[in-house]
Amino acid sequence: MFGYVMVNKQELKFKEFDQYHAYYCGLCRVLREKYGFSGQFALTYDCTFLVMFLTGLYEPEEKIEERKCIVHPAKGTTSCINQYTEYAADMTILLSYYKCMDDWKDEHKASRYAYAKLIQKGYKEVVKKYPEKCEKVKLMFDKISDCEASKEENIDKVSGLFGEVLAEIFTFRSDEWENEIRRMAFFLGKFVYLMDAYEDIDKDLKTGNYNPFAFAKRDEGYEERCRTMLSMMMAECSREFEKMPILKNAEVLRNILYSGVWCRYEQINEKKIIKK
Repeated sequence: MFGYVMVNKQELKFKEFDQYHAYYCGLCRVLREKYGFSGQFALTYDCTFLVMFLTGLYEPEEKIEERKCIVHPAKGTTSCINQYTEYAADMTILLSYYKCMDDWKDEHKASRYAYAKLIQKGYKEVVKKYPEKCEKVKLMFDKISDCEASKEENIDKVSGLFGEVLAEIFTFRSDEWENEIRRMAFFLGKFVYLMDAYEDIDKDLKTGNYNPFAFAKRDEGYEERCRTMLSMMMAECSREFEKMPILKNAEVLRNILYSGVWCRYEQINEKKIIKK
């Protein structure tokens, strides 16, 4: 359910990609410092977008450093860190924990349960730090599990629950931009959930796992319907984004919202063509 909110590297300038990579490395570093190697393993493109979005909207002071790491032991790498990097790291652990437990309940993946146990201590720290936010996120994940258990056929309903998850995650504080942030993240969350289902549909039909598209797959025009739904979600998401006064990181953020999120979609369809 993660890894869809990424950049389209081919359409970025070198300077813009370096800028994106600095936030990515900054998040990686904070995850390592706060939660150890197990926390660092949870690093996602999605939460890198979260850092860049909040940074672009609120423009906090930043700390830029050159450091060596395991991935770049020789030349090192540039990391950019600010107050939202730590917040994104906390949310990374929160989302990873719930995703692992969801995989364990649905497919009994022992590896996911084992990883959840590794980050459980960090997860409890996040819950203690953001009790109300974590309670709301947990409630939404519980409702998603209920929908999956009952084989919910209403695609809008179940995807909307994950939209509520991201709406809560992206809302760092209550201010004049809260409504726009929530709506932007809500539609982004729906897109992510639907894209994940679209990618897994063939596998889920074979294994019998829940997939909201299972009920639509047999209908004519399935592919066009999926593309239309996904396009509508990102159109609404981008509309809310454009309402906010974001100048910093704006080009990279637009690259992600208008192009990057479709990279996996194109890869999925290329695989289908090759398979045929």
